[in-house]
Amino acid sequence: MKKIGIIIADADEFAPFEKLISKDVTAAKTFLKRKKLIFNVCGAQVIALHCGIGKVNAAAAAAHLADCECAAIVNFGLSGGISGVGRGETVLCTEFLEHDFDLSGIGYKPFEKPGQEYVYRADEKLCGIVRKLVPGIKEGTAVTGDCFVNDAAKRKFLKDEFSAMCCDMETAAVAYVCRFSDIPFVCVRKISDDAGDDAIDSYREMNTSGETDMARLCLEITSAVAEND
Repeated sequence: MKKIGIIIADADEFAPFEKLISKDVTAAKTFLKRKKLIFNVCGAQVIALHCGIGKVNAAAAAAHLADCECAAIVNFGLSGGISGVGRGETVLCTEFLEHDFDLSGIGYKPFEKPGQEYVYRADEKLCGIVRKLVPGIKEGTAVTGDCFVNDAAKRKFLKDEFSAMCCDMETAAVAYVCRFSDIPFVCVRKISDDAGDDAIDSYREMNTSGETDMARLCLEITSAVAEND
C-alpha cells in the first residue's frame, strides 16, 4: 500500500486536524512522545505526525517517515509573512533555506552550507496538485530558523537577503531530509502575522482559533497525491 506522510509541528495546529480525521483513524501511536495517527485515504495509508516545533523535531519526523517508506510528505502550518503576502492568505512554498545557518565569519554566504546543497525545492508534480486545488495561490521562498520572527528589522533582512515570502521554524529541515531521501515534498502555509513587532499577538490569535481550513486543504492534497501515480 502506498504511504503518505503528514508533518504538523504545533499542538494547536494538530488538534483541529486530529478532530477532522478522528473517525477514520485506524491506529494511534506515539512518536517522540507525541501523537502519530494512521488512517487510509483513497487506497493509501497516511501517517500523520505531531512533530513539535523547531528544525530538530521536524527533521526527526521527516527521517522517521522516510524509514516508514513514505512515497510523499506533506506539511502545513502557520507562517510569518515577509514579502508580498498578507495575514490569512494561504501560500505554496516552493523553495526552502535555513536563515539561521551562518558561516559568513569564515567567508561563506549567509545560509550557505559548505560542500552541499542548501536551497531545497518542493516537488514540482506535487506543487501542480496544489495549484489545481487552489488556483492563483501565491508562491515563493520559505526561510526557516529556530526563532520566532517578530522584528521589523529582521523581516527586512530576510526579504533583502533571501527574497523570502514567509518564515517558519520547520520547513527547510523537512525539505532537506526529503531531498536527500528522494521523497517528494510539498508545503502549504497560512500567513498568521507580518513577522513584525506585533507578530506574537496576531500569531496567537490565529493559532488558537481552532480553524480547520488548512487541515481540510491538507487532506485534499493528500487525497490527490494518493490518487496520482
